[in-house]
Amino acid sequence: MNEATAKQYVQQDFGPLDALLKDPDVMEIMVNSYQQIFIEKRGQLIEVQNSFRDEDHLLEIIQNIARPLGRKLDDSNPILDLRLPDSSRVHIVGRPIALAGPTMNIRKFPRQSLTTDDLIGFGSWNDTIVDFIRACVLARLNILVIGGTGSGKTTVQNLVAQMIPDEERIVTVEHTNELRLTKKHLVALEGRPPNLEGQGEVTMKQLVDAATKMRPDRIVAGEVHGGEVYPLVLAMNRGNDGMIFSMYATSVRDALIRLEIMMNEGNPAVPLLAVREQLATALDVIVCQQRLRDGGRRVVSVTEVVGLEGGMMKTQDIFEFRQTGFENGKIEGYFTATGTLPTFFDLLQDIPEAMFTPTSG
Repeated sequence: MNEATAKQYVQQDFGPLDALLKDPDVMEIMVNSYQQIFIEKRGQLIEVQNSFRDEDHLLEIIQNIARPLGRKLDDSNPILDLRLPDSSRVHIVGRPIALAGPTMNIRKFPRQSLTTDDLIGFGSWNDTIVDFIRACVLARLNILVIGGTGSGKTTVQNLVAQMIPDEERIVTVEHTNELRLTKKHLVALEGRPPNLEGQGEVTMKQLVDAATKMRPDRIVAGEVHGGEVYPLVLAMNRGNDGMIFSMYATSVRDALIRLEIMMNEGNPAVPLLAVREQLATALDVIVCQQRLRDGGRRVVSVTEVVGLEGGMMKTQDIFEFRQTGFENGKIEGYFTATGTLPTFFDLLQDIPEAMFTPTSG
């Protein structure tokens, strides 16, 4: 988004959303209808008292959001995916798709980037997991960060990518810019949706192809959705190691199944066994982040992809979160090693073998 577009947003009136957009504790705004607005604040869903005057007022605010980007909500374009200047994501669905009138979700991003210590303080992970992941990054292992909607996987991926040494050249590729890397040698690429005539689209697959030709030391890919996984995995197996990317998945098994499907989208002619061989060779570590029922976000497992065994991808958990109870509306538990030594242990620097000894909380 250019500077002129950002200035247009500053001058816009967002009605009852203004205060919510400025509140740093509000992480998501959910407009169900002009009469009903919910927010997520400190992990809890709260209904807001203020609302829009009527449906026309809500439509006016939606057009204020879409207009600076050259987009418009109408019968021919009833679904819009947009981004605000602060990188907050906006998803809008209008009539005739939304039967009760226009609806809108705004996923906000913190104005100040969180640190590894912040997440330790929140109980999202611990020092041992941070040290292990940092060692994996320095060893140039390929790392996949997974999680469900609102689990915080983008925050975790951003922190993992920040562990890349400053002297390395990084190329990021994303559908929508969400990563906030403070690195000197950084090239950021962002996809582009088609225009109203259906032309001008730049896909993630094209961005991955471009990134491999830019002499990257590292490629960091935002959330992958489809066929771009195929060239990404091929790049890993061709020597572009140390990649970090993310995707929606609720478990390691779910992630591997979805990766197979996305690999097939990229090249349907490749046999399933070959797809699994390529994935098993490319992937090293999977970090699984989840939003738990108390609203807390935690790394629930750090898993190694060992390889292929009997035609199936074999994995082993290295660290996990063990729940011990539920008290006063909060999940209680602790992080521990599973007792399994990763097969790539010799590649890790300054990591003692004792780190992988299980603890009892």
